[in-house]
Amino acid sequence: MATLPPIIVFEHESLRVGKGRSSLTTTQLKALQVFYGEQGVPYYSLIHQGVKFNEHVGVIQVGDTTIEILPKADKKNSESATTQDLWRKMLLDMLKAVGMFEVSAPTSSSLNLKSNSILDLYFELFLKEVEYLLHRGLIKKYRKVEGNTTALKGNLKFGKHLQQNLTHQERFYVQYTTYDVVHQWHSILYKTIKLLEQINNNVSLHSRIGTLLLNFPEAPELNVNEATFNKLVYNRKTEPYRKAIEIARLLLLNYHPDVARGKNHVLALLFDMNLLWETFIYVTLKKHFYKNQPSFTATAQTTKYFWKPQKGNRSAIRPDILIKRDGENYAVLDTKWKNLNGYNPSPDDLRQLYVYNEYYTANKVGLVYPGEKSISLSGWYLHPKEGKATNKECSVITLCTANSLKEWQSVIGQELTNWLQRPQTT
Repeated sequence: MATLPPIIVFEHESLRVGKGRSSLTTTQLKALQVFYGEQGVPYYSLIHQGVKFNEHVGVIQVGDTTIEILPKADKKNSESATTQDLWRKMLLDMLKAVGMFEVSAPTSSSLNLKSNSILDLYFELFLKEVEYLLHRGLIKKYRKVEGNTTALKGNLKFGKHLQQNLTHQERFYVQYTTYDVVHQWHSILYKTIKLLEQINNNVSLHSRIGTLLLNFPEAPELNVNEATFNKLVYNRKTEPYRKAIEIARLLLLNYHPDVARGKNHVLALLFDMNLLWETFIYVTLKKHFYKNQPSFTATAQTTKYFWKPQKGNRSAIRPDILIKRDGENYAVLDTKWKNLNGYNPSPDDLRQLYVYNEYYTANKVGLVYPGEKSISLSGWYLHPKEGKATNKECSVITLCTANSLKEWQSVIGQELTNWLQRPQTT
């Protein structure tokens, strides 16, 4: 079976039912509408004969069709294959930088698929992790077993024994403890392998999935939800399972089967681009400061309370990134995933940074955007009475992309360091 080419769109674009390559079939639209439901989903909105995507990027698989939603912060032609490849690579680089493609298996330092599809990469990464676990040996756990045996062991369950074995005196209904590989951890992994067998469309992965099903111990059916994963406790023996379980969690909790027809399931692996941009900038800065500027440190989501009602809970502010210099608050950064296109930031964003400046006693604050060029433009808040510029600096910083993740992070680290070290002038 040939792999169907993905439908590629960019964030905030629309897909409608039509005859073109980048269009939906009526059946696919129906599946997306059912997935949307009455409560809605945060990934897209319904429009006439189609859907409109928002700031979430990644991949949605509907039946045999894969829809890739890519980020975009420039004015380049969206139909161009070069533009699509550029932004797909950028998205993958950002996900790798924030740890979404970390691996446990020592042989998994590079993924082998020629396809750069996010879905294919997650599938392959999961397979590599499980293959690694099989190679090193699956862990065993104690579990209680109850049922009929031909030998008396453990505890005889006398009531059930009389109920089931009056005419079978050679059997005993007992409860005993066994030590084997049948336990919850493996039930989760087995369920995920079975899911991949059902939804994988990449021909190069079919044989590996089949081999895993042959070699992996069959496990009882397990109904999984968020609580199932939250209750798992990692220790020395189970720590190697962490990455495989994390990917299993991502796949199982985001899979929505088509219970009516069984052909148009929906698997949504989507990421909020605003949160991803914020995390990427934070991780990049933290790494850059540690290696090159030890006097600076970066922390994320540092909370301060700024209002208390007579009754009820206090209200808090939480900037994206707080930067300290020699242990003292120095600067606050607020990241925004959007292209300003030459316009000023919104008044709401500027007001928000003014509050950060006051409450964190920062020397300077800045709004960080993606852009086609790296530019840092200084700005100052005005005195409320005199209308003159104060020493409260609020800069607008745009950061361009680069050809590789290493180069991109180096550019970001250096540009933001230059801004931090730039003398304040009005």
